Amino acid sequence: MSQLRLLLSRLGAQATRLLAAHDVPVFGWRSRSSGPPATFPSSKGGGGSSYMEEMYFAWLENPQSVHKSWDSFFRKASEEASSGSAQPQPTSVARDSRSAVSSRTKTSKLVEDHLAVQSLIRAYQIRGHHVAQLDPLGILDADLDSFVPSDLITTIDKLAFYDLQEADLDKEFQLPMTTFIGGSENTLSLREIIRRLESTYCQHIGLEFMFINDVEQCQWIRQKFETPGVMQFSSEEKRTLLARLVRSMRFEDFLARKWSSEKRFGLEGCEVMIPALKTIIDKSSEMGIENVILGMPHRGRLNVLANVIRKDLEQIFCQFDPKLEAADEGSGDVKYHLGMYHERINRVTNRNITLSLVANPSHLEAVDPVVQGKTKAEQFYRGDAQGKKIGFTTDPRMARSSPYPTDVARVVNAPIFHVNADDPEAVMYVCSVAAEWRNTFNKDVVVDLVCYRRRGHNEMDEPMFTQPLMYKQIHRQVPVLKKYADKLIAEGTVTLQEFEEEIAKYDRICEEAYGRSKDKKILHIKHWLDSPWPGFFNVDGEPKSMTCPATGISEDVLTHIGSVASSVPLEGFKIHTGLSRILRGRVDMIKNRTVDWALAEYMAFGSLLKEGIHVRLSGQDVERGTFSHRHHVLHDQEVDRRTCVPMNHLWPNQAPYTVCNSSLSEYGVLGFELGYAMASPNALVLWEAQFGDFHNTAQCIIDQFISTGQAKWVRHNGIVLLLPHGMEGMGPEHSSARPERFLQMSNDDSDAYPAFTKDFEVSQLYDCNWIVVNCSTPANYFHVLRRQILLPFRKPLIIFTPKSLLRHPEAKSSFDQMVSGTSFQRVIPEDGVAARAPEQVRRLIFCTGKVYYDLVKERSSQGLEEKVAITRLEQEAEKYPRAELAWCQEEHKNMGYYDYISPRFMTILRRTRPIWYVGRDPAAAPATGNRNTHLVSLKKFLDTAFNLQAFKGKTF
Repeated sequence: MSQLRLLLSRLGAQATRLLAAHDVPVFGWRSRSSGPPATFPSSKGGGGSSYMEEMYFAWLENPQSVHKSWDSFFRKASEEASSGSAQPQPTSVARDSRSAVSSRTKTSKLVEDHLAVQSLIRAYQIRGHHVAQLDPLGILDADLDSFVPSDLITTIDKLAFYDLQEADLDKEFQLPMTTFIGGSENTLSLREIIRRLESTYCQHIGLEFMFINDVEQCQWIRQKFETPGVMQFSSEEKRTLLARLVRSMRFEDFLARKWSSEKRFGLEGCEVMIPALKTIIDKSSEMGIENVILGMPHRGRLNVLANVIRKDLEQIFCQFDPKLEAADEGSGDVKYHLGMYHERINRVTNRNITLSLVANPSHLEAVDPVVQGKTKAEQFYRGDAQGKKIGFTTDPRMARSSPYPTDVARVVNAPIFHVNADDPEAVMYVCSVAAEWRNTFNKDVVVDLVCYRRRGHNEMDEPMFTQPLMYKQIHRQVPVLKKYADKLIAEGTVTLQEFEEEIAKYDRICEEAYGRSKDKKILHIKHWLDSPWPGFFNVDGEPKSMTCPATGISEDVLTHIGSVASSVPLEGFKIHTGLSRILRGRVDMIKNRTVDWALAEYMAFGSLLKEGIHVRLSGQDVERGTFSHRHHVLHDQEVDRRTCVPMNHLWPNQAPYTVCNSSLSEYGVLGFELGYAMASPNALVLWEAQFGDFHNTAQCIIDQFISTGQAKWVRHNGIVLLLPHGMEGMGPEHSSARPERFLQMSNDDSDAYPAFTKDFEVSQLYDCNWIVVNCSTPANYFHVLRRQILLPFRKPLIIFTPKSLLRHPEAKSSFDQMVSGTSFQRVIPEDGVAARAPEQVRRLIFCTGKVYYDLVKERSSQGLEEKVAITRLEQEAEKYPRAELAWCQEEHKNMGYYDYISPRFMTILRRTRPIWYVGRDPAAAPATGNRNTHLVSLKKFLDTAFNLQAFKGKTF
């Protein structure tokens, strides 16, 4: 009986389902296998075998007394118990005790053996991938571990694990419903069961899917891979596969012949990726997919551009010509980083397909969230709400702590298909199933293409220095094209002559394109654009104008948005009492024709929604606002999960507003939002950090994509970064958004004095790589958000947003500063007493952002309104001829804005006058963690700002 119990434990969930059907209580038990804890029926006897015995004896007495599933099971078991001997049959007559015990023993043994076989089948389904032959070189085990699971029958003696013997190999066993290895047969010999399981799970395909918690999805995968003869290809399909392999390999050979000393990061060793991608695209197109977005690192990118995206070969070859002059479109990028967008007819389905390969820097995985964001946006604008991705990865050694590079996919219940890249037909079948899975279940799937790199890191690299044994094997490895061609020739699918003609045909295509490339004179980056916006720019890719309309809106619209922002649009919706106070405060502001920061943002968003612009805000706590000021999502206090977004109740035909909290994974989330903003110019996409300095974990996205994206890839992007910033005694990690970094990466020339033409303001923005602002009024924040959409081009917008100013009584704006005809103020000049008597002013202080309010307060306390004027620079002095000039900032001297503004002021002043620094001394950390130290340093630089003798005797 203990044997039966152990076998039940191996069967795990299957036994549970069988017993649960009869309402049998179960308890947990961990088996000796490496599977999950199994469950067993609880009974007075303490074991599942006693329950089964009870069912069996009841069935012997009366087959109608048990469930029909037990009846069917025991009838089959009785028929097979032992050949040639009388079998127990149910009757209503009591049996001889000795006969019953004998029959029970035989049947119990048969039941145990069937359960053992079911457990064996499940073991292969769960762990067969561990011994699959995935490495084309035969060097590495599938999961980088030589351990062989003890419940896989790799040798005859392992049958004992299941209490089976070699003599059982030719016995027939009933197949469970959880396998399709029998095809149309319901029973198979144990020998055939093991053979078919090994063929499915232990050859060139390794499957990981049994962790998926959906029975239907698991059954779907089993049927796709276990059904006998399922992986059959027609002669035409094989010939197409061969032709695609020819193009993949001969493209690399052609580049190697023409530019042997050039880096190209070729695909040698993984040539099968080209037909793999084309199979996915073909199958997806067949099922109605119209857009495919790809992200990949540099290896193989040129081959994908040529043979998947169908980039003109001559444009690729031009990238290798060092003599071609670059068009004046930016810095450009190396050829193996470039992307492409192409609409064409899929030749297999004869349907339109749009392919986009997103440009990527050398940071190999940085493009992943960008692609996901762009894909999500395309789905949103097409009404496709489901996320559907197919992922590829390679299998490097010593690059991770988990068995596979794909293990992260388990988190989202995505099946993982490992496949040996030197088996082209297995690869094609896996890719076809992956595309079907995505279409059937609208879920992610990962294809792990296990391959090798025939050359070093690049074509000039010598890998034998560090991987001698591996590369000895690689040098002996027969290329996949030759292996597959030999196979097809041997089976008569193609002839040697046809194969050679296919090679000659593609070589001729490459040579002709190479000849055309010699006629090119200019190298254009715009030919490699991965995300065009048809109709937004003119035919040359330039803005249609260099003007921007006023960003103010009518007072009626302001009032309407304000009234919705101050109310709950849904009936019977109970909000928090604290939120009720906030809404009442908004009502009062609307009556007084004023707005604070949150209400100004509400009006900017709402007015854009009215104009048909989709607004998307994501980040950390953005629904409520980190400082509890926004409240764009209301929560019913009495109904769980009932929410309301008033912004989506503004107008009958408004654009949608999307607001969603994100995790503290800035790298991935900012990349995602950047990709989202790539999809359309008619959307305001914003990402807000919980605190400004949190952006530093997304520095790769900022440096490689946002700051340089247009220069490298001619890619416009209007992403908005909201970075809370301000020295308020909150410690080093919650103070500075590091404005100095953004200013340092700005591409304007500090020594160039611009020509002030009629369209200067817009032209200056167009010439820069991004726009950096630090608003000191809600009205300016309102205008800069609207301007971001009304500009005739798109630039990233970096906004240093306030914290304490969100509730500062002086940080409010009048409707008069936001109504029609008004616009963003680049400079907000002094408008007090000092402005009315400029000849009396002894000092003119320039500043930006929150410190303005500290300066105004201190000036008032010292009674220096007539002597000191304060001017705010919001985006980036001749009225006060007798005044000395000073720049005041709350950041330390080696941070903030001074190093940026100082040389520019020198250019404006022709180096005839200094602009003195007022602020905190240089420091390593951006802020102190001690409140008192913060206040002391604040008092010190405010005293300096209003000490009119502070710079006496100093020279510059």
